[in-house]
Amino acid sequence: MSGKSATKTVSRSDPPSPAEEMLTESRRHPGRLAGAVAVLLVVAFLVDSFAGAQIDWGIVRHYLGAGFLIRGLGMTVLLTVVAMLLGIALGVLVAVMRLSKNPVTSGVAWFYVWVFRGTPVYLQLLMWFNLALVFPVLSVPGVYTVRTVEVMTPFVAAALALGINQGAYTAEVVRAGILAVDEGQTEAAYAIGMGRLKTMYRVVLPQAMRVIVPPIGNETIGMLKTTSLASAVGVTEILLEAQHAYYVNNRIMELLIVCAIWYLAAVSVLSVGQFYVERYFARGSSRPLPPTPLQKFRAAVGRRPVPR
Repeated sequence: MSGKSATKTVSRSDPPSPAEEMLTESRRHPGRLAGAVAVLLVVAFLVDSFAGAQIDWGIVRHYLGAGFLIRGLGMTVLLTVVAMLLGIALGVLVAVMRLSKNPVTSGVAWFYVWVFRGTPVYLQLLMWFNLALVFPVLSVPGVYTVRTVEVMTPFVAAALALGINQGAYTAEVVRAGILAVDEGQTEAAYAIGMGRLKTMYRVVLPQAMRVIVPPIGNETIGMLKTTSLASAVGVTEILLEAQHAYYVNNRIMELLIVCAIWYLAAVSVLSVGQFYVERYFARGSSRPLPPTPLQKFRAAVGRRPVPR
């Protein structure tokens, strides 16, 4: 017998130890099952409730393609685009002003954000629409003069109110994105001779977009729904068009459901756009890019794995 101690080998036919059983045994999740059952019961209850409700779904299908509602949806989308473009332009400008070392510039920017975030957008809509009461005439001395009521149409008043209000919120989003960029990037740009404005445009903002884009996308979706307030000043967006119709035919719920469907459709399109914009600005980061819906579909059917 050799002096070396014999080592005991465990054959594969031996039963697993309790520790091995704990590692290999799949965990049961009764909470997940109970939660899924509860959610399915709630969904079934809602479906059954709407199926038995006094809603004429034929009327819903009839008005789903109504021309006046489509025109109202177009006005909603147009107002959203104009207000967001104005809000983003103002937001970037005010964010840069807030970060300025000039106390006057930063103070004015802070005051703008304080005023327009601190008052309701509905109030701002009414004030812009009634601007002619305090400024009957708008003029550039010696160049141009016009009556305010001729300029401040319902659409212009709504676009200004929504856009300027949005600018205050966008300014804080952009400011947070700029502050998220490492200061070393700015110092490196200054070291190679870039000026402040060029550094902001070429170095800081492109990197800040990763932080800025997601909340701006959410703000755009919120703006699409906020445009319904523009009916207060006479803008004939989709909800006001629906109200004009159900005042006549009394099909209130049916027309409101049609509006809800169109709002959901528009938000879905914006959500897809937001996904691809976020994906574009996420290039170059350490995290892998999120898979596109087509890539997820191909992975689900087994044709191609989702890229990492």
